[in-house]
Amino acid sequence: MIERQQDVTVAATSVMERTSDPRLREIMVSLVKHLHGFVRDVRLTEAEFREAAAIVGELGKLSTDTHNEVILIAGSLGVSSLVCLLNNGDQGNTETAQSLLGPFWRLHSPHVENGGSIVRSATPGPALFVNGRVVDRAGDPVTGAEVDVWHASPVGLYENQDPEQADMNLRGKFTTDTDGCFSFRSVMMIGYPIPTDGVVGRLLKAQDRHPYRPAHLHALIFKPGFKVLISQIYDPADPHIDSDVQFGVTKALIGNFVRHDEAHPTDRDVGSPWYSLDHVYKMEAGDAVLPRPPIK
Repeated sequence: MIERQQDVTVAATSVMERTSDPRLREIMVSLVKHLHGFVRDVRLTEAEFREAAAIVGELGKLSTDTHNEVILIAGSLGVSSLVCLLNNGDQGNTETAQSLLGPFWRLHSPHVENGGSIVRSATPGPALFVNGRVVDRAGDPVTGAEVDVWHASPVGLYENQDPEQADMNLRGKFTTDTDGCFSFRSVMMIGYPIPTDGVVGRLLKAQDRHPYRPAHLHALIFKPGFKVLISQIYDPADPHIDSDVQFGVTKALIGNFVRHDEAHPTDRDVGSPWYSLDHVYKMEAGDAVLPRPPIK
């Protein structure tokens, strides 16, 4: 029987400790202890609790086939980045090429031959030529890996957000060759604001925070025998490189996007300026398990 507020935590923790699955038991016991501790720490009022419950419900309602507000707020609170860094790079002790999945990865990107273009509709902007190489921890090439890439357009929108873009524009899947290499042509991306018409937007406004992510290129690399590598490569010249709203920029993810003001050496249709990116992706041994797509 509950006689005082402290008894609630004792009773709830006792119930959680009877969970049969060991890992679920560990998580639920810790969750109850920390949630109850948080309520006491801030002395949460009844009105604030009702508002918080309404916000949780709203997060679910705002998550659709093309938008995931839950993932968006997890990133905006730094949770996504923390989980990523804790689980990679020798359990958070060393640098890692792993990064946030983000809310815009889609399954079934169309396959493109190495050297091909992922531009599928009129997308004005400077050309970008990417040369990537996938290696293991020893630096040896990972051949036959599937490399799924995607990025925002030069107007700062992914194709699922923009009716002016063709389906799967600026998305493509490549296969590494015997040297672990892949390559493609696209257009140079820019930084962009995350969606602010929901819960996350209200949070940023209340905290006087800007909504911008620095320009970046996503990649998800799959090969049996390796942990799936989810990575983002950032442009250090972006004005928001040190204040990413999603806390995703790490030193290991800074790329070398080189601007060229001269004519392209082989493609006469490429005007200046154009950009190039050469980058090495390092995979770690592990189980190749694809994440659940945040959108369809």
